[in-house]
Amino acid sequence: MEATKPFVWDDRYLLGHGEMDATHREFVDRVNALLTADDAGLGAALAAFAAHAAAHFAEENEWMVKNDFPPRDCHIDEHNKVLASVHEVQRHLAEGDVAIVRELAVALMEWFPAHADYLDSALATWLVKRLHAGAPLVLRRNVAKA
Repeated sequence: MEATKPFVWDDRYLLGHGEMDATHREFVDRVNALLTADDAGLGAALAAFAAHAAAHFAEENEWMVKNDFPPRDCHIDEHNKVLASVHEVQRHLAEGDVAIVRELAVALMEWFPAHADYLDSALATWLVKRLHAGAPLVLRRNVAKA
């Protein structure tokens, strides 16, 4: 398999909601750990990612329900699909398939930017408006040009 570039945090992922931004930084770190782990470390990296994703998505789901976020069903459904994929990959890894873990890591790296840009940014804006009666303030440094 050809080497994959690392997945590193970039301020373009900032959404202006402190807790969400911190969780997203951890998400990027956990995906990068999946991309860079050797075969022997993949099980631990996948377990750490699965635990992070479950907590991450549960927290966002709770915010959406608690704050009556209108498009929550679609957002929650996307979270559930990612978790289902992670659990399926865990089953395959238990059977010795390490390649599928690498495929999942690449898919997550490709999925996250659009998920953050569209679904999570809308949630961040909704939460900041409801909690602070304003829009998120986002200061980005050294944002790479896409």
